[in-house]
Amino acid sequence: MVRKPEGQSNDTETKQPDQPLVRPVVWMGSSKRDLSALPREVKGSFGSRLYELQQGKTPLDIKPLSQFGSGIYELRESFDRNAYRMMYVVNLKKALYVLHAFMKKSKSGIGLPKPDAELIAVRLRRARELDSED
Repeated sequence: MVRKPEGQSNDTETKQPDQPLVRPVVWMGSSKRDLSALPREVKGSFGSRLYELQQGKTPLDIKPLSQFGSGIYELRESFDRNAYRMMYVVNLKKALYVLHAFMKKSKSGIGLPKPDAELIAVRLRRARELDSED
């Protein structure tokens, strides 16, 4: 009879592979609905990169939005001659906060349109409040 070392079971056990830790996503305001309204290809691209962020990875083609402070980034996507953006916060403790998703209307200039910047600022303040609550 073969004896197993103490602490090991005689039953055959199937060990599950370690699942990566996935940070929860908090959708601020209408950001989830806004993302859902974008073309399927854009949603797929943003969705897969958002999942990378949840796993602690850094996706390609991110741009820091330093005007809002550190930890706020923009994902960019081009599709069918249009530009799409999704803004999110990674440096808060409890979750990954999606602040805004939209199709960029201005074809000229690289700046963020003022109404979008104001909306992001309001949602960022609220995300910080939510993250600090017990």
